[in-house]
Order: sequence, then structure tokens, then C-alpha cells
Amino acid sequence: MPDPRKIALSIAIIAGFLTPFDLSAVNIALPSIGQEFAMDAVSMGWVATAYLLASAAFLLPFGRIADIHGRKRIFVSGLFLFTLASALTLFAPSALLIILLRVMQGIGAAMIFGTAVAILSSVTPANERGTALGIYTTSVYIGLSCGPFIGGFLTQAFGWRSIFFINIPVGLVAIALALLFLKGEWADAQGEPFDLIGAVRYGLALTCIMLGFSLLPETGGALLLGAGCVTGLFFISREKKIRYPLLDLSLWTMNRSFAFSNIAAFINYSATFSVTFFLSLYLQYNRGFDPWTAGAILVIQPVTMAVVSPFAGRLSDRVMPGTIASFGMGLTALGLVALVFVRDTTSLMEIAGILILLGAGLGFFSSPNTNAVMGSVTRKDYGVASSTLGTMRLVGQAMSMGIAMMILALFIGRIQITPDQHVQLASSMQVAFSLFAALCIAGVFLSLVRCRQEDEAS
Repeated sequence: MPDPRKIALSIAIIAGFLTPFDLSAVNIALPSIGQEFAMDAVSMGWVATAYLLASAAFLLPFGRIADIHGRKRIFVSGLFLFTLASALTLFAPSALLIILLRVMQGIGAAMIFGTAVAILSSVTPANERGTALGIYTTSVYIGLSCGPFIGGFLTQAFGWRSIFFINIPVGLVAIALALLFLKGEWADAQGEPFDLIGAVRYGLALTCIMLGFSLLPETGGALLLGAGCVTGLFFISREKKIRYPLLDLSLWTMNRSFAFSNIAAFINYSATFSVTFFLSLYLQYNRGFDPWTAGAILVIQPVTMAVVSPFAGRLSDRVMPGTIASFGMGLTALGLVALVFVRDTTSLMEIAGILILLGAGLGFFSSPNTNAVMGSVTRKDYGVASSTLGTMRLVGQAMSMGIAMMILALFIGRIQITPDQHVQLASSMQVAFSLFAALCIAGVFLSLVRCRQEDEAS
């Protein structure tokens, strides 16, 4: 009989590779997509943001559904939806349809994100969880690593649509393995009702906030932001009163390790995700590199993350994971500060050094932080905990892209990027990286609060 832990880990590795590969590969192809459909800088940002927004809005509801009806069922359905959307994108005739299909991909990714870590945590003993999560996180970073390099090559050799073709065989293999070898459903909240009203309010609040933030400083952006905050307050009010909420708020109010670990994840991804987006534009527009060369440069960061993450995961089984994650956040802040001083004359060796520093920081942060979250809850809440952490990651990534698009709108406007806008692009990068560095430095101090909780619990 095959070891269920090895089977779950193998399938999680494939799923962990698939979605970040697509995300990072599409980032490197954005200039080519924008050129084909005459998209401005802000519209190109929406190709990435639509995916993140849909993933964030649906991740927590699907995590709860998985706890009730079975994590394997939702996991396989998510793989199918993601693969189908990738296939349809091969024939998309317009920028609008591409963005809509990216929403569809994002929903599928939410179903995968909300269950993969929960399934892995369900079959892995607590004293081995950090190691398993470190291996899983490595697969995520390998996907991120391969994305820019393979995506750049495919874009240059076969066109940007070939990136989406790659998702199809990988997705089909993952579906087949899950159906054939993954035994069990892991429905630890079976029989409990699903809070549909709460899910709708949650999705509306998150969508309005993310859309509003990306449209600032326009009046419509402020109105959407306000509407999202009000809807969010109604959501929180309801969750406090009902017996089976979509989100158990006691996890936030009574479990400081859970709360601060999730806040740390939100800050970290808010400060780092759009770095690749900006550097992709910078390397191709300001420095004149082709997509493959730009991807080969950007691959340095996720490769470093993939090397560091397994070591950090194993270390978090022996040392307090919050301490390791705080150290990683500090390294990330240093890397962001260094990016502020990147200019058109900066050497590739200097850029490579900064990407190594960022990769090491993210590697030391991610798997220990995930271990801290999953170790702070009971098995019954694994799906919600995994989904909450995934939501913090995705909302942080969407927030990062929202900040990026707002800055681009202020410095460049809604026009195509040409050599006349290269100076403005460089200026927008400096402002963005300054904001991200300040955010990450604040995150270090917040992460250290979580460490004091771990000290008291030990």
C-alpha cells in the first residue's frame, strides 16, 4: 500500500508548481500581451491582478466548503477549472476576454490553494509538518523559478499563448494522480452548514476594496474602497453572531500566533509581489533585454528561495518558526531598500545580488510562517487556517499590484509605455520600492510580537 503521506506530498508538489509557474510566466509575458492588444500599463497590470483578486475572493469560502464536503473533491475540481481556463485562453481574441479567463483561472487556483496545504497537514505528523511544508514551498518556488525563464523562452520562440498551453498537460497529470491515488476526503467539519450570506459579503467586501484601491486616486476608487469597508464591517458583525461562521473570528482574537502570523504574511507579500512586475518592465523597456534574457535574470530570486526554503522548513521543526520568519522578513527589507537605488546604469551583478538577498529573505520567511499558522490550530480548522493564510498571501499580492498600478497611473497615466516614458517608469519604481521597504520594516516589528507569544507557549 503506497504511503499516503508521500502520495499527498507528490500531488501537492505538482499543484504547488502549477499555479505560481503560470503567475510568474505571465508576468514576463505582459509586455508581449500588451503589444498585441495595444494595452496601457494599467491594463497590463489587470492581467495579473484579475487572477489574484478572484483567488483572494474565493479562497476562504472554498476552504470552508472543503472542510465540510471534502478537501480532495474541491482540490480536484480546482485543478480541472484551472486547466480548462488555460485551454480557453489559447483562443482568446481580446484583452477583455483574457482578463475574464484570468478570473476563471483565479477561482480554480483558490480551490487548489485552499486545500493543498490542508490535505498535506492532515496526513503529516506535527513533528514532520515543517519539513513537508518546506518541500511543498520549494515546489512553489521552483514554479516561480521556471516561470520567468521558461515563460520568457516560450514567449520569444512561440508567442505568449504557449505559456498557457504548458498548464494543460501538467494540470491533467495532477488530476489523474489525485483521482487514482489520493484516498480520503478529509471533511473534518462534515455536517456543518455553509455560511452563504457571509461568503457573499466577504467576496463583495474584498472585491470592492481591491478594485477601489487599484483605482485610486480617482473618485470612483475612493467610493468603492468605502463600500468595501462598510460591507466588511457587516461581514464581521455577522460572523460574530452565527454558530457556524465562514471565518471563526476567535482564531484572530484568542490566538495571537495565528493572527500575527497571518498579518506578517499579508505584509510580506504586499511588499514583495510586484517587484517582479516592475523589474520585468524595467529590464525589457529601460534596459532593452528580450523576454528570455529578462526571465533568466529574474529567475535568480525564486531559485534562491527554492534552495533556502527546505532548510528553513526543517529548521522550523526545531526552532520557533516565528523567529526564523522574522529573520527572513528582515532580509527581505534589506533587499527592498537596495532596490530603491537601482538605476539604468546599475550592473547586472548588482541586480543579481539584490535578487539573491530577496530570495533568501522570502525563503526564510515563507515555510516557517506557514508552519507557525498550521501549528496554531486544531485539525478541524486546517482548511480554514490554510485558506486564511492563502487569502492573506493573495490579498497581499493584489494589494502590491494595486499599489503598483496606482503609482503607474500617477507617473505614466493610461498610455502605452514607449521610450518617452522610460524616465517616468524608473521614477515609479523608486517610489514603489521605497513604500514596500517601509512596509516590510514595519512588518519585522509586528512579526516579533508573534515571537513573544511563542516564547510564552514554549
